[in-house]
Amino acid sequence: MTVLDDRIEMAEESGELTLDVMFEWLEKMPVPEGYKTEIVGGHIFMTPQRDTHWDIIADIYDQLRTRYPRKRVKSDVRMDYPGHLNGFASDVVALAEGAERDDKGHWLPADVEFVAEVISRSTAGNDYGPKKDTYAAAGVPVYLIVDPYAGEWHLHTLPQDGKYHGSVSFGFGEDVDLTGTVVGLALRTDDFPRD
Repeated sequence: MTVLDDRIEMAEESGELTLDVMFEWLEKMPVPEGYKTEIVGGHIFMTPQRDTHWDIIADIYDQLRTRYPRKRVKSDVRMDYPGHLNGFASDVVALAEGAERDDKGHWLPADVEFVAEVISRSTAGNDYGPKKDTYAAAGVPVYLIVDPYAGEWHLHTLPQDGKYHGSVSFGFGEDVDLTGTVVGLALRTDDFPRD
């Protein structure tokens, strides 16, 4: 067991374990540069950013900027979601007009209109599983999973009762048609690189 594991166990036993406590510990840890860190269901995940991963994020960001002002599009910014210790740093988030931070300086899930996650092999299960469920429970209207290994994307819409009821998947090269959603545009995927 590591020192961090000991601290987590002690904090859980005392009832003091919160996302703020966990992120405070992470800030004191020697996290290697170029690694993304987030907390999913109380578990800490650190994944290296890859060129392919970043290129897709940048492409999505650039396309969203045709509809959203710069201050409403975020990448790798901590947001606390409902459920047990969910502090996500989503790859791309688009916020609603008028979105404001809470008293701790965090953006609110209720203001999220769009989330995109570009999967990594080691954490793909989070994107397809607990994170998808959490985004649906938070009522995020549009959740896009991009898989550079399979060269495909998966769009989830119509969140209700903690699940997405609309789903469609296609390969790279097919546009992600978001014109009928709050996002109101189509994302081109023909330039998304593959791993």
